[in-house]
Amino acid sequence: MPKPVKSDPPAGRLSLGLGHLIFLGVFLLRLGAVLRLTHSSLLLPSRGDMHFYNDWAKDILHGQFSQHLAFYGLPGYAYLLAFLYKFFGENPFVPGFLQAGIEAGVAVLIYQICVRVLESVASTFFVNTRLVGLFAALGWAFFVPAQAYSAVLMPTTWFVFVFWFVVWRIVRRTGAPGVAECFLLALLIGLTATAVATVLAVVPLIFAALFKADPAVWRNLIARVVVVFAGLALGTSPCWIHNYFIAKDPVLLSAHSGINFWIGNNPEATGYPRLPPGIRAGQTAMLQDSITQAEAAAGRSLKHEEVSGYWSDKARTYIASHPGDWFALLARKLRNFWSAFQYDDLSIITSLREQNVIFSGISFGLVAAFAIPGIFLGWAQAPRSRWVLAAILLSMFALLGVFITERYRLVAVPGLLIFAALGLSILGKALAAREFKNAAIYLALLTLATIFVAWPQRDRSLWALDAYNSGWQALESNNLPLAEKKLAVAYAYVPENPETLFALGNLRFAQNDPSTAQSFYRSVLNLDPGHKGAFNNLGVIAFDAKEYAEAEKWFRQAEDVDPRNAKTHFLLAKTLLAKNDRRSARVEIETAIGLKPDQPEFKDLKKQIEEDSQ
Repeated sequence: MPKPVKSDPPAGRLSLGLGHLIFLGVFLLRLGAVLRLTHSSLLLPSRGDMHFYNDWAKDILHGQFSQHLAFYGLPGYAYLLAFLYKFFGENPFVPGFLQAGIEAGVAVLIYQICVRVLESVASTFFVNTRLVGLFAALGWAFFVPAQAYSAVLMPTTWFVFVFWFVVWRIVRRTGAPGVAECFLLALLIGLTATAVATVLAVVPLIFAALFKADPAVWRNLIARVVVVFAGLALGTSPCWIHNYFIAKDPVLLSAHSGINFWIGNNPEATGYPRLPPGIRAGQTAMLQDSITQAEAAAGRSLKHEEVSGYWSDKARTYIASHPGDWFALLARKLRNFWSAFQYDDLSIITSLREQNVIFSGISFGLVAAFAIPGIFLGWAQAPRSRWVLAAILLSMFALLGVFITERYRLVAVPGLLIFAALGLSILGKALAAREFKNAAIYLALLTLATIFVAWPQRDRSLWALDAYNSGWQALESNNLPLAEKKLAVAYAYVPENPETLFALGNLRFAQNDPSTAQSFYRSVLNLDPGHKGAFNNLGVIAFDAKEYAEAEKWFRQAEDVDPRNAKTHFLLAKTLLAKNDRRSARVEIETAIGLKPDQPEFKDLKKQIEEDSQ
């Protein structure tokens, strides 16, 4: 008897099984990075956005649930960290563990979307759709920026997952999403927007999906639109309820959008987050400086909504008065988005690679170069890929109002990986079928895309960024030889950058060379006459040398620049006490305590002043 023919197992069952393997493999890779991070000096952040979120989470954990003004920084991720710290302790490992799982989920979404895009045209391409999906998912597993941002205290991974989860829910359906699904997706987007507002860029994709061919779509269209807005309002409600009704400071999400808008749209803007004069790098310092400058210009204390309005008005004035320059800036941002140049404003990628926390792998330039031919060829041949392209373009356009960084454009990478895999499958089909004309078209597009993506970046200050940030991190961890090496590279690129000179001054001060440190700080003030850090450090050097009149002069100038800086008032109080001016010292320490009442050294100095006065 002839043997019965074995039928192939259902595609859905194979897809699910391979999806599980992808999840497990990527999860183990990402978890390995988190485990290696626990043995690194970078586990506990000392500066930058990670430090900002970590400190905010600890404040929440210790009872500071609300603020007296509108949020100045998106709060969602900080509250998530506080929740995790409450139950698991103040340990960055637990958020990293969860983010490893979220990253694995992103890889599965890439696989599932790729399979769905290709399944209706597999016979045309003569490809195994699951193999192509696996290839795209592996691209995410070894994508270096994704490895980096999944391991550190940043909301980037959560944002990318939610963005592409929404895309997957749209791509997988032949009709429009139902009323309940519209509400739940909008609710998820709204909640994520409390941590990363750019996720709102995917909302137009939901509205577009409402017009898919569906006999009932027109009858329920209004209901679906209403529930989308209701879901967004409910999801973002933790922000706007706090800002409008608790803080009485009318801001929808966070008031820091104004300074971001100005950084991205000012006469010195490059399309990357180049900070204007007087604004220091680092999330906490940048936000403090933006408030200080706005209040100095207004001559009074401002609500955060007013601070945001001040910077937004400056940006709008620049755009209105320089339309030609602004359009050129937009073109530069578009160029930056597709560039192989890696602008990681935190330099976390370089730092993690140097400490062997993450593996070498593929970068944005390689993915983009292979994705562009796939976009052009896949548009006509795989209609469902148009939803993926729309998602990529929406993520890109959302950044044009501000600036481009590696972590901001990371959200486009899953879509680009799908198109890269799609393009390579088209090439494979062309070669297998001896359709050399189609293969030549693909290779020509790949050549043009490579030239476009790899066009060199000639701004020396951009090349100095990684060396500068790595030098700062080494300095803060007291690795002075490494700091010397890194900052020397940054100085070679931009010898007249005030922040590089300031870092070199701090390095010399740490090396017990105050005279050389002074010369660096004075050079900083020649370039940036309002540099508060240089004033403070010159004051500290003078104080250590017992030159109290000189120290008071520098601290007074720092106070003029930032009258709300508690540390400056504390240092000034110490100096005045050393000069036996106890009355003025008491005034300064009271001011410092009023600004930061929980600092024990402030209270100790106040007690010392009171004892000396008796």
